[in-house]
Amino acid sequence: MQRRLSFCAALSAALLLGGPGLALAQAAFPNKPITMVVPFPPGGLADLVGRPVAEAMSRELGQPVLIENKGGAGGGIGMGVVAKAPADGYTILMALSSFSVIPEADAMLGRSPMYSFNALRPIARFTADPTVLAVRADAPWKTAKDFVEDAKKRPGAINYGSSGNYGTMHVPMEILAQNAGIKMTHVPFTGAGPAIVALLSGQIDAVSTGPATVLQHVKGGKIRVLAHWGNGKLEALPDVPSLKTVGYNAEYAQWSGLFIPAGTPEPVAQRLRAAARFAANDPKVKEVIGNAGSPVLYQDTPDFEKYVQSDVKRMADVVKKIGKVE
Repeated sequence: MQRRLSFCAALSAALLLGGPGLALAQAAFPNKPITMVVPFPPGGLADLVGRPVAEAMSRELGQPVLIENKGGAGGGIGMGVVAKAPADGYTILMALSSFSVIPEADAMLGRSPMYSFNALRPIARFTADPTVLAVRADAPWKTAKDFVEDAKKRPGAINYGSSGNYGTMHVPMEILAQNAGIKMTHVPFTGAGPAIVALLSGQIDAVSTGPATVLQHVKGGKIRVLAHWGNGKLEALPDVPSLKTVGYNAEYAQWSGLFIPAGTPEPVAQRLRAAARFAANDPKVKEVIGNAGSPVLYQDTPDFEKYVQSDVKRMADVVKKIGKVE
C-alpha cells in the first residue's frame, strides 16, 4: 500500500510539473513553417484552393504555410505521405473527394493501401462543386446528348483524361458511362493540370473536372462545357444544364478539404481548425476561389466529419460498380 501511495504521489507530482510545460509547448504552436501537401500537380482544384487558403492561414498562424505538390495515383501518394507524417500539426493535407475512394479501390485490387481512412482527420471543407463535362470548343458535340449518342455509335472511340484511376476525374465519367450505357477510353494523368493541357492540345477528347479548373479556358473560348454532375444551376456556369435534366442519372461532387494526421494533439488541431475557419471567411480567399469558378462552401470540423463519413459509404458502392481498373 505504501509503495502504491508513493507511486501515485510521484505520478501526481510529475503531472503537475509536466502539465505547464506541455501546455506551454502546445501554446507555442506553430513555432516553425507548416507544410501543406497538395496531392496533385499545380493547376488542379486542390492547388487552386490550397494556395489562397495557405496564404490566409499563414497570416492567422504567424508562420508560413508552404505548398508542396505531391501528385500521383489519383492523389493517393500525397495523402499517404500525410497519413504517415508525424502527428504534430506541421504537415497538413488539402485533399479532394478522391480521399473517399482510394482505400476502397486499393482493397478491391488486393494491394497495400496507400493510407487508411482513420489515419487522417477531417478539419474543414472549403468547396463542394459538381464536376463538369468539358470538351474543346472546336469539338463536334454541342450538347451532352450529342456526346452520349456519339459514344454509343462508336464504343471506346471517345477518350477522356483524368487525374488517375479512381480519382475525382475518373469516377464521374464512369458514373455517366454506367447510367448512359456507353463505353469510353480512360487516359490517366498525374493530375487535373496535365489532363487539361492534354485536352487543349488535342491529345484527349474530354474531361470531367471542377468548374474552377476550366473556367478561364471557357471564358477564353478554348473549352466548351456540355453539362454538369449536380442539381440545379452552377453559379459559375448558369447556362450549363445538369446531366439529370437531359436524361442521365449521374451525380457527383468534387469537394476540397483540409485534413491532419490522426493523433494530432487536440490543442494543435483546434489551432489549425481556427486558422482554416479564418481562411474560409477571408475576403481575399473568397475572391480568388470565387473568381476561379468555385465558391467557398465552408464546413467546420463536426459537419465535415459527418460529410466525409457519408461520402466514404456512398463511394464504396460506386467503386464496386466500376470494378477493377489496373
